This record gives sequence, structure tokens and C-alpha cells, in this order.
Amino acid sequence: MPEFDADAAWRMIHEHKVNLLFFTGDAMARPLLDALLAHQEAGNQYDLSSLFALASAGALLSQSTRDELVKRIPQLYINDSFGSSETGYNGSIKPGTDASQGLKFQVNPRTAVFDEYDKPVVPGSGTVGRVAQKGHIPLGYYNDPEKTARTFREIDGVRWVFPGDMAMIEEDGTLHFLGRGSICINSGGEKIYPEEVEGALKSHPALVDAVVAGIPDERWGQKVAAVLQVQPGEQPPSQEDIEQHLSTLIARYKVPRFVHTVDTIVRSPAGKADYTWAAKVLTEAAGD
Repeated sequence: MPEFDADAAWRMIHEHKVNLLFFTGDAMARPLLDALLAHQEAGNQYDLSSLFALASAGALLSQSTRDELVKRIPQLYINDSFGSSETGYNGSIKPGTDASQGLKFQVNPRTAVFDEYDKPVVPGSGTVGRVAQKGHIPLGYYNDPEKTARTFREIDGVRWVFPGDMAMIEEDGTLHFLGRGSICINSGGEKIYPEEVEGALKSHPALVDAVVAGIPDERWGQKVAAVLQVQPGEQPPSQEDIEQHLSTLIARYKVPRFVHTVDTIVRSPAGKADYTWAAKVLTEAAGD
């Protein structure tokens, strides 16, 4: 297919008996799910018996979307993995975990998390560190020696790549992914990672999508804010509703202090969040 079309994707799966579907998080999963539900509500049925696995990477796949996909296609195995262009595959969501309560991955033996002193993070310590990978990694960035030196580094004789992701290691070795350090929000000295807040927000039944960014705040420097896209036919949730929904999912200081609803959230062609756009929209809306 020359471009993503949810209806056309289901038709191709039906006609060609496709076994495996790769896609990019909720940005593609939600349109796929909406198209499937609309088709079923119209009294039509695709033969999806051949489809046994979905593989998502590159963007958040929310727990509510995962649950709805399995409900509609019971035989599905869903592999939700993470990595980067520099590392390749790092790991997959740990089976049995709820993505709305944090992104927790089982990682490959080549992946580690280092603290600010280039020491491996002790499992269960609660220390936030930088995700790294060794082994088959690139030589560097083309014609960019400075960025190469920052990203590809040697520690104790081993060459590692640090793509910029931040995480903790739990006692059992599970990697608790927090997000990309470059988009971290600093609110009153507390570091807040948008992906973690987005995962919790997307479990709200009225929301289709959400992107979180920091906006200027006189007291805290930055405050957490969120752009929301609402399910068709639903009313936009209030600030109070959002705070109540998130109260048991994330720490209070991570809860958005300002929310703004739009018709459609802007994402890259690959389905990744556009945080520059989100920050601009939220800053303008807060000013108004």
C-alpha cells in the first residue's frame, strides 16, 4: 500500500490471508480498530482467522487499545517492542503487565542502564539512568563526529550506544521505560517523562489520543500539559475528571495541570508524537 489506509489494510488481510501485521502504536492501531468496529456495526465481517500476531514499535500502544484488539480478534498475540535506529531491538513488553501503569519491558542481554557515573544501575534501587546497548551497533553518524562521540562511548573496554532513552531497573531485572531524555519536563526540579503520562491518559475511556508536553510556568518553570483527542460522540473530560482518573495511575506531580482538546492530534507520517507542535499548541491555548 502506498500509504496507510485502515479499511484497505483489513481488506488485504481478509483477501490475502495475512498472518502478521506490523504497525506503529496507537497512531495506527486506533484507526485500524475504528475501521474494524465500523465494518462490524454495518453488519459485515472480515475473515481474520489467518491473523495470529500484531507487532507494534516506535510509539505507545495503550492498554485499552490492546485489550480491545484482543477482544475483537481473540487469537491475537501482540508483541509491543521498543528500540531505536541506533540500537535496533531492545526488548518487548513484559507479559501480564498493564501498560497504563508504566511501560515495563523484558530486555535482551545486550541492553543495560547506566547512571550518571557510567555505572550499571542497581536493580530495585529506583535510580533513573540511560538505556544503552552493546554488540552489533553502528559505527556512528555520517559526517557528524561530535554527535557520534556523545552517543557511542566506551565503558570498561566495551563500546555502547546511548540513544537518549531513560529508564529504571526493577528488582527482577525488568526495564521500566520512562521516555526520551530530550523531551523530559522539569517542573519544580521534578523530572517528568511525557510517555509515562500519555500511557496513563490513554486509558481514559473518552480519549482516542493524547500528547504531553511542558509549558512555561512562573512558579515551577514548567508545568505538565496535555493535548487531548476525544472519542467521537464523547464530551471532553474536565480537568477534575482527568485528575481523578490519573490519581491511582501516576504520582500527583505528574498529572497534567492544563489540558486542551483538539479535533486531531498531529503526528509524524510514522505515527510518532510531534512534541514541538504539542508544546506550541498548549502554550498558545494556555495564554488564551
